[in-house]
This record gives sequence, C-alpha cells and structure tokens, in this order.
Amino acid sequence: MPVQGSDALLARMMTFHPKIIDLTLDRVWRLLAALDHPERRLPPVVHIAGTNGKGSTLAMIRAGLEGAGCSVHAYTSPHLARFHERIRLAGRLISEDALSALLDECLTANGTDAITYFEITTCAALLAFTRARADYTLLEVGLGGRLDATNVIDHPALSIITPISLDHQQYLGETLAQIAGEKAGIIKRGVPVVVGPQDDVAAQVIEARAARLGAPLLACGQHWHVSTDGGRLIYQDETGLLDLPLPRLAGPHQVQNAGMALAALRALGHDAGAEAAMRRAEWPARMQRLRQGPLVDALPAGTLWLDGGHNPAAGQAISATLAQMGVGRVWLICGMLNTKDVAGFMRPLAAHAQHLFAVPIPGEAATLSASETAQQASAAGIPATEAESVMDALRHIAARDPQAHVLICGSLYLAGGVLRENV
Repeated sequence: MPVQGSDALLARMMTFHPKIIDLTLDRVWRLLAALDHPERRLPPVVHIAGTNGKGSTLAMIRAGLEGAGCSVHAYTSPHLARFHERIRLAGRLISEDALSALLDECLTANGTDAITYFEITTCAALLAFTRARADYTLLEVGLGGRLDATNVIDHPALSIITPISLDHQQYLGETLAQIAGEKAGIIKRGVPVVVGPQDDVAAQVIEARAARLGAPLLACGQHWHVSTDGGRLIYQDETGLLDLPLPRLAGPHQVQNAGMALAALRALGHDAGAEAAMRRAEWPARMQRLRQGPLVDALPAGTLWLDGGHNPAAGQAISATLAQMGVGRVWLICGMLNTKDVAGFMRPLAAHAQHLFAVPIPGEAATLSASETAQQASAAGIPATEAESVMDALRHIAARDPQAHVLICGSLYLAGGVLRENV
C-alpha cells in the first residue's frame, strides 16, 4: 500500500490523544524505544529553551555553524506555512516523500497507543536526524523544558536558555520562578549552559540548577557581554572581543539573541562563523518585511510587516523595534489566541498604533473573536475596528491611508495563515 501524504498522516496523529498539551515524557520514551532509540544516535545536540528568542537564536547559530563549514540539522516549532519547516536535514527542509515515509513509520511503531501530536512528530524528527549526516543537531524546545518531548538527550553538547517571562502559565506555573524551573529542566550534568539576559528570580533558579549539576555557566552580564556601538555589534568574553555587523534580523532585541548565538558558537569552537551568524540568519515572521504577493498588492504605496510575537515580552520587543525604525504611528492588524495575555501584549504597542483592525485566526478553534480582540485593544488605549480577514483589513487601511505602514501581529498561527495567503 502506498504511503499517504504527510497532511493525511499528520491529521491522523491529531486524533491519538484528547489533549493538545499534556506534559510528560512517558509516551515519548515508549515510542523512542520502539524506534530503537534514535535520541542516542544524533550528531552533537544544542538544546534551546526559553520564552522569547529561541527561534531567532537558533537561526543565528545555524547560520554561524554553516558559515564555519558545518552541516546542521534543526528542529523548530510551530511551523508557519507547512509542517516541513519544522525539520531541516543538513540545511535543507525535509522533502514530502521523506516526511510521509517517516510519519508512516512512526505511526506503525506507535500502534494504537495514546501519544500527542508534538510527541510523535518530535520522535519522527529525531529519527530523521539519524539518517542524514550532519555535524550538529539544533533542538528547539516546544513548551517548557523539563517535560518537553525534546528533553530526551542525555548529554547534549550545549544547552541554551533564552530570556524567560510569563507565558503558558496554565502548563508551567503561575510564577516566574516556577516557569524558570521548568525551562532549567534542560540543563544536564556537566554540560555547559549559555544563559541569556534574565530577571533576577529566573537567574537564581537557573544558576542553582547549574550548580547542582556541575554545568558550567555562560551567563549574559557575567561571562559574556553584548552591545552596539557606531552601528556595529560588540561581543566580548574572556576569549576576546568580536566587532561585527548588526544582526540581519530586525529589532533591538535581536542584539541579545545575537549575543547568545555568539556565546554558543564560541563554546562549540566555531566563532569563525560569527560574521555569517549576523549576516545570513533568516527567521520568518519576526518583523519580516513582506515585499510581494497579493497582500502587498492591496497596499501598493505602503509597507507591510509581519510578526508572530504573542506575549507581553514580545509586545515590548515589537514596540522597541517600531521606535528604532522611526516610521511613526503604524496601522495594526491583529489576531490572537484566547489563551494569551492579550492586554499585556497590546499595552506596549499603544504608543505606536494609529489604529488596530481586529481579525479572527482562520481555522483555529482557540482564536479570540475579532470583537474580543477589538475590545482588548480599546482597553489598552488603541482605537480598534473589527475586520473579517487580513485582506479585508488591508483594503480598509489602503482606502484611508494609501501610504500606510502596516504591521500584522499577535500570533504565529495568524502569521502562518498570512504567509500561505500571500503566495
């Protein structure tokens, strides 16, 4: 019987467990054993947890390693337009044929046992990484760290914890200390850990776990420093100073992400790739300028940006980026999930917003309605109107302000829909 396409196989996987998120490693260990433990046969692993900046940091590390001549596997989530984006084999996105065969193999190995979508697809990614040669494997945590499906590597080459803030409290704990404890669960005995800028509470939790496990700490502000000077990025640690171009990825928050990536490259012995990390990194839907496509055509004299940030820290990062860009007040098109701190995300944007068009996220059961999103925006001090879709909002904006600067924001799921619609 021919293997089904990946979309059909992924749809089957969604039915194997009643909860979308159920943090435990028992089901993962069972399936990995059935697959002959691919997690034990990976190229050296860099494991990345945190609340914000994981994807951007990973993208810069990958660009740097590849610039230094290394081949790199990468696992990220969620995807934007297609699931294939999650699995990159030695620099290339996994092919449809390879993905379909892999998913079919994992479904067969799992049988009828309960397992979540993220767990079985993570096992599939790990299996894929054992079958293509590479020098490194970059693993991004899906949620939390301690009980995340990626946390099955006994001895990674390096762990990284990006800045931690309040997010996913229903799964990780209500306090910053509790959330930091979950993220710090990726730290392994004797394995160096790069730590990005942290609130004091989170830093104490991370440092305590690293000390218990004898994991050498490479912490921002203690062991390495990053700043900008004269339009250049300056990175310094005990090894010496790097004077580099600013990151290709937009926004002042990318400077700290660049610092974590550079600390990682130095720890791995590949700082020869430092300049490539700054110049070549790509990461869609992070203050991404859309330059062509039907959505851009709807605003021919304006500019259109896309960002998938969705929590208060992301709102602050977007606000700082808009201030740095100096474009004045922007029009916002916003759709969010009902599980997010909507007011916390929107408040930092109020100083930069001309008006907000609230839209639902197509195909997402947990979408906040356009009406509720508009109400939250108004409460945050942003004038708001409901719209049926992103295209509908763009047409309204173009009619009012043909040269408008527009930012589509609020959710990676909305961003994925935008990228699919804008082809």
